[in-house]
Amino acid sequence: MQLETTINGNTVTLDFAAGEFLSETLRRYGYLSVKEGCDTGSCGLCTVWLDGKPTLSCSTLTARMQGHEITTIEALAGEAEEFARFLVAEGAEQCGFCAPGFAMTVLAMKRELKEPTVTSINHYLAGNLCRCSGYKGQMRAIVKYLGVK
Repeated sequence: MQLETTINGNTVTLDFAAGEFLSETLRRYGYLSVKEGCDTGSCGLCTVWLDGKPTLSCSTLTARMQGHEITTIEALAGEAEEFARFLVAEGAEQCGFCAPGFAMTVLAMKRELKEPTVTSINHYLAGNLCRCSGYKGQMRAIVKYLGVK
């Protein structure tokens, strides 16, 4: 099967198998920041933006991407690096496996939440799991990054 979509601002034609999920397609095309952790839509490692909204690519069929805009962390490197500095400053740097999906969620949160609170941040992060660190340092970094009062 084949379709045309936009990935990181570039119009591309994707070849894919029927029933193939977006995470598989993206990785095959070299977007290796898109990880697969649980294959059930529970961990957030595969998060990309679909038309500007965080989306779990492991549970999104590639066949539905015709005409949509997909964004991966590769297109947001500058913003991701800025957020990473906040993580490092709080001692919350990660092993890197879940970092791209986590960062995609936080960067979307920065765009979407007008007056974030700790409660709204926790709600937004509900689908992101990190297996190598506690969440206190990450929360401190996010609060500072988003400028929560």
